[in-house]
Amino acid sequence: MKTLTKKILDIDAVRADFPILATRVNGHPLVYLDNGASSQKPTAVIDATDVYWKETNANVHRGVHHLSQKATQQFDKARESVRVFLNARSSKEVIFTAGCTAGINLVAQSWGRASLKPGDEILISTMEHHSNIVPWQLIAEQTGASVKVIPITDAGEIELDVYEALLSGKTKMVGLVHVSNSLGTINPVKQMIESAHRVGAKVLIDGAQAAPHMRVDVQDLDADFYSVSCHKMYAPTGVGVLYGKQALLEAMPPYQGGGDMIHTVSFERTTYAELPYKFEAGTPNIAGVVGLGATIEYLAHLGDQLLDAPEGDLATRLDACFGWIHQRESELTAYGTAALGEVSGLKITGTAANKAGILAFTLDCAHPHDIGTVLDNEGIAVRTGHHCCMPLMRRLGVPATTRASLGLYNTKQEIDRLVSGVRRVKEMFE
Repeated sequence: MKTLTKKILDIDAVRADFPILATRVNGHPLVYLDNGASSQKPTAVIDATDVYWKETNANVHRGVHHLSQKATQQFDKARESVRVFLNARSSKEVIFTAGCTAGINLVAQSWGRASLKPGDEILISTMEHHSNIVPWQLIAEQTGASVKVIPITDAGEIELDVYEALLSGKTKMVGLVHVSNSLGTINPVKQMIESAHRVGAKVLIDGAQAAPHMRVDVQDLDADFYSVSCHKMYAPTGVGVLYGKQALLEAMPPYQGGGDMIHTVSFERTTYAELPYKFEAGTPNIAGVVGLGATIEYLAHLGDQLLDAPEGDLATRLDACFGWIHQRESELTAYGTAALGEVSGLKITGTAANKAGILAFTLDCAHPHDIGTVLDNEGIAVRTGHHCCMPLMRRLGVPATTRASLGLYNTKQEIDRLVSGVRRVKEMFE
C-alpha cells in the first residue's frame, strides 16, 4: 500500500461535486443530514448514467450488436470494481440485486429454504433494521426454525457474553448489522463471525450503513454473506450488492426464475447458469450498475488526491479515500455529539465507544416529528421516526428519535446549524 501524504481534500471542492448541495430550502442553504436514508450523488455519477441512457442503452449479455456489447462491457466492469471494493475473491461472488433488503431476502429464501429445519435457530440482534428481521421471521415460519434475539446494552452495544451463550449447535444463521442505522454503533462483526463459525453457523452481515463509511474487506471479516445498499454510498437507487462465498452460492437454489439465470430450458427440465447469473433473473438495473461503477471510480478519484503516487491500483486508491472519510466523519461525530450534548433536555441515543456518523437524539419538550418539521423550515434535512427499527425503539423506551446522519461532504458549520435549529425548537416548544 502506498503511503499517504499529509494532503487534505478541499471540502468546498468536494461539495461542489454534488450539485444538489447548492439547493436552497425555504430560503436557507440546504443542510443535508439524511445520508443514512439515502446519500446525494456526485456529478460524475449523474453524468455516467446520463451518458448511458443517451449513448449506450441496450440490454446486457447475449446481444451481438454494438450497443449491447458496449453495455455489457460497462456492466461487467462495474462488477469487477465492486469485487475490488469488497475484496471478494472472484466476481462470481458479486450478485447485483435491487438493494440491501433484496440481498437479505435472497439469502433467507434461497439458503434458508434449503438449509433450515425445525429446531434450528437464527440469531439476530436487538438493533437490526426491519430488513434483517422480517425475512428471517418469514423463513422461520416456513421451515419451523426459530428466531432468537441478542440483547444490547443501554449504550447500544451488543452484549457479547450473552451472544456467546446463545450460540450452540442449533444456531444455523446469525444475521447482524455491521453499523446500526439508528445508533451508529459499529459492531465487532469479525469477532462475532469467528464465534459463529466455531459452532458451524453461517453469518449474513447487513452492510447498508457500513459501506459508505469504512473500507469493507469480506475476506478479512470471513463473512459468509454481506449485503450492501448502494444508494447510501453515493450511487443510484435501485441497486444493491450481495456478496456470498462462492461455495455457498453454488450450493444454493435460484431465488427467482426467468431470463439470464438459465442455461437451458425445456418443459421437462431447466438447468441454471453459472454464478453470478444464477441469481440475476430478468433485465437488471443496468444504468444503476453503471452508476455504481462510476461511484467507485469517484471515490477512488478522491483517494488519488491523497496519495503520493496517485497512479496506484483501485484498492490502494479506495484505501486512501476511506481513510480520509473515516477520519473526517469521526471528527464530525465527536464534534456533533459534544455540541448537541450542550443542549439542555437533549439525550443522545447510541453512545457506543465505536460508532460511525450517526447523531440520533430525543428532546424532552418536542416530538421528533415536530423537531424535523422545524428543522426543515430552516433548510435542515434530518430523519425522524423509528428508522425501521421498532424493536430497538422499544428497547430504548422511546417512540421515535431524530437522526442526523453524516456523509463525506458534511461540515462543522452544518453541525452548528443543526444545533442552532434544535435550540430554535426549544424556544418554540418550551
